[in-house]
Amino acid sequence: MIALAVPASLLAVAIAALISALITWTSRPLLQRYSLARPNVRSSHRIPTPQGAGIAVIAATLVVALAWAAWANVAMPPALVIATIAIALVGFADDIVSLPVLVRLVLQAACVGAVVFTVPEYARIMPALPLAFERALILLAGVWFVNLVNFMDGLDLMTVAEVVPVTAALLLLGWLGDLSSPATLVATALCGAVLGFAPFNTPVAKVFLGDVGSLPIGLLLGWCLLELAWHGQPVAALLLPAYYLADSTVTLFRRIVRREQFWSAHRTHFYQRATDNGFTVRRVIGEVFTLNFILGLLALGTISAGSAAVTSVALLAGAIAIGFVLWRFSRLQRF
Repeated sequence: MIALAVPASLLAVAIAALISALITWTSRPLLQRYSLARPNVRSSHRIPTPQGAGIAVIAATLVVALAWAAWANVAMPPALVIATIAIALVGFADDIVSLPVLVRLVLQAACVGAVVFTVPEYARIMPALPLAFERALILLAGVWFVNLVNFMDGLDLMTVAEVVPVTAALLLLGWLGDLSSPATLVATALCGAVLGFAPFNTPVAKVFLGDVGSLPIGLLLGWCLLELAWHGQPVAALLLPAYYLADSTVTLFRRIVRREQFWSAHRTHFYQRATDNGFTVRRVIGEVFTLNFILGLLALGTISAGSAAVTSVALLAGAIAIGFVLWRFSRLQRF
């Protein structure tokens, strides 16, 4: 298929990266003036830093994905595009005025629901379940995924270390025919856009994504993974974001068990504890990137092998790798 041609994909990555970098560079003075992220209890940064570069990432992603879809005659889901813009606006408002938690969740749920409930009925992951119940579960998982991407965006280059390996794996799956064309286009454009943002977020970061970036990135990435699951590859869709899922979910349950206000800002994610325990930012990011690369290989292995035994081994290996990294992050480093 022309939409999945390797040269076109690489060109799309380059164009998205260029657009993202250009918008980030030109918008920094405005963000510096109107949208500063000031250090708080959750922060890993020590000085006020402009936030909102997610505008560049999402703009580059949508422009390149939609232009490529028009050129390749690929139908892009209108609900996804509208919901992405809407949830970016929610994030932008939260960056500026800090919306109440309930308001944020309701608006996020509306955006995720617009995507989930407009998908054709034949798109199923668990056909044994009633369709309405399955879609409700996906809605809950989608809202959680959008928020956990936001929660994990608390360290320089963390989102880059997560999104680039995952979207690169999705792009490869698109080339191999294991992912739908629209999802491949979105993953490709998102990969390039995040790469274009990366130089500005290298420690010490000159600019942050902000909620205007992390929330729609979570929506787009979650939709791509959902498309992979609907394409008959739920295990691969689980393995690819498994580090983010593990760090956020374990942290959430630990805070609930300790009867903490789990909805409030904190610094108890494993990657945050790693920096408190003596890891440098670059070391944390390097280990997360390496882990995500390994998880990507395991996901590709489950698809290429098509074997229950290989799938079981891949899941076990992924769990061990994630557990080892979380264990390391939670231990004090000795010098």
